[in-house]
Amino acid sequence: MRVLALIPARGGSKGFPGKNLALMAGRPLLDWTIQAALACPAVSRTVLSTDDAAIAEAGRLAGAETPFLRPAALAEDATPALPVIVHAIETLAAEGDVFDAVAYLQPTSPLRAAADIARAIALMTQTGADTIVSVVPVPHPFSPTSLMQETSDGRLEFCAPPEARRFRRQDKERLFARNGPAILLSRTATLMGGELYGPHIRALPMHAFRSIDIDTAEDLMLAEAVFPLAAATLAGERA
Repeated sequence: MRVLALIPARGGSKGFPGKNLALMAGRPLLDWTIQAALACPAVSRTVLSTDDAAIAEAGRLAGAETPFLRPAALAEDATPALPVIVHAIETLAAEGDVFDAVAYLQPTSPLRAAADIARAIALMTQTGADTIVSVVPVPHPFSPTSLMQETSDGRLEFCAPPEARRFRRQDKERLFARNGPAILLSRTATLMGGELYGPHIRALPMHAFRSIDIDTAEDLMLAEAVFPLAAATLAGERA
């Protein structure tokens, strides 16, 4: 199976200006995702999709390919992921390069490892899934079966009706939340059919330390602090 690792990194972040080139552990944030993709033997090609010349140059220095600059119309604040992915698929296909699946790897998840990407690709191959998405378990206190909401007059009410409420951990369903997602792997046929997620979706659980999603400078500080622990969790999974 030919897999394209596509790394989206536009230049116009307003919440955290310069985010993709901000330093984490002495290297640009972007580098960590590029290195993870390059280190995964199951990835056929690692391509950076950006509208920004400085980010493109940084990506090339880190080892990613930059065969195109993304059009400005696909680099706005509200631009969703799907058209960015389709643009890359179509541009590379026009050059004669076709892929069975695309691993969409956001650089804001720098602690995701090459082994995580490899597990996602292996899971797709083994199960025949249309989509693999990386997730973290939802802590049981955050289950919708026990959540409460505040009313306009300041009272608390349960979100779930009485018959659906569960308070003991053992009685609650196992739930997952997307961790960014750090990895979104979908078949090309699904993506070109206009969907990010196909009907057959499988979860790729990841440790919370490797799931940090960076939106703010504080998130970046947290990722730097957790960095050595993230590597240790990977070693523990291999043991």
